Amino acid sequence: MPSDPACRDERCNEVYNIQVQALLQWLQLTAFDKVVIGVSGGLDSTHALLVCAKAMDTLGLPRSNIFAYTMPGFATSDRTLKQARELMEVIGCTAQEIDIRPSCVQMLSDIGHPHSTGSEQYDITYENVQAGERTSHLFRLANFNNAIVIGTGDLSELALGWCTYGVGDHMSHYNVNASVPKTLITHPSGALGRGVGADRRCQHRRARKHSEHRYQPGADSRQGRRGRAEDGEHHRAVRIAGLQHVLHTLRFGFAPSKVAFLELHAWRDREQGAWPEGPNVARNQYTLADIRRNLRIFLDRFFRTSQFKRSCIPNAPKVGSGGSLSSCGDWSASRKANDRAVYRTAGAMKRG
Repeated sequence: MPSDPACRDERCNEVYNIQVQALLQWLQLTAFDKVVIGVSGGLDSTHALLVCAKAMDTLGLPRSNIFAYTMPGFATSDRTLKQARELMEVIGCTAQEIDIRPSCVQMLSDIGHPHSTGSEQYDITYENVQAGERTSHLFRLANFNNAIVIGTGDLSELALGWCTYGVGDHMSHYNVNASVPKTLITHPSGALGRGVGADRRCQHRRARKHSEHRYQPGADSRQGRRGRAEDGEHHRAVRIAGLQHVLHTLRFGFAPSKVAFLELHAWRDREQGAWPEGPNVARNQYTLADIRRNLRIFLDRFFRTSQFKRSCIPNAPKVGSGGSLSSCGDWSASRKANDRAVYRTAGAMKRG
């Protein structure tokens, strides 16, 4: 991410236009003129909604052809719901709200989950029932409206498998964000909202750090967001190691030891180097022990627990020289991949 604001806006604008043009081509290829999208009020769905709005404007179609749904669950906060409602109003899409709690309660009861009898058991089943209900609704709404479902998950989440497999946020008809890292989406840039007619308010929504869908009730944001204590650790692994690791693995086949060496030189002193300016730029620094620990987390999640999800993800555009994790694009690996087996042959692997 360039530290110079002008260069940063230019980079963000280029990424945005790549996503818009890719969606345009997909809509023309499939002969659909309507899209369905889930809007949580968080960064990823906000950005995807902006892409959809610009695509409709470019095609000369009304933004009412965007069927946007916010679907509050058990732990959706009032602030998140308000942001989603305001965002859809600003964009001018066909905005609707579906409370998924009744259908989730029914499924939890059908499968005999302890929560259905009053137990406070907030396990992965409890979380994934909600993610699955949202996606199931979106696909049926796409059938009903003769539209396609637009995915919102970003590259950082895909690298860690941070999505619910199959009937969950893992799946869509086309995902505009799949090659865009969270660190780029997090950057509030007027360039990304330019041309949608709602720059300031959209930028304000994008500038908020959290507000993704919450799956578990909790007193604070970490407890209330999917993953709880693991959330901060795994997302930190992406931010300080994961994205560089994806880049160097896809492009160069670097071993983890070399990536750790490069990251230590990049992150060992917060006072060195050129940093992007902005309210959401955290000048962090990490020791070699921090980097090694987070690289282990990343490697385990990237290869052992997540490759099977990337083997069957929706089509997505390639954004940036780092490549794409789509099996239809740059990255091709066995579903049985693990970190040792992959890295023995990483240098010889060919992309795509």
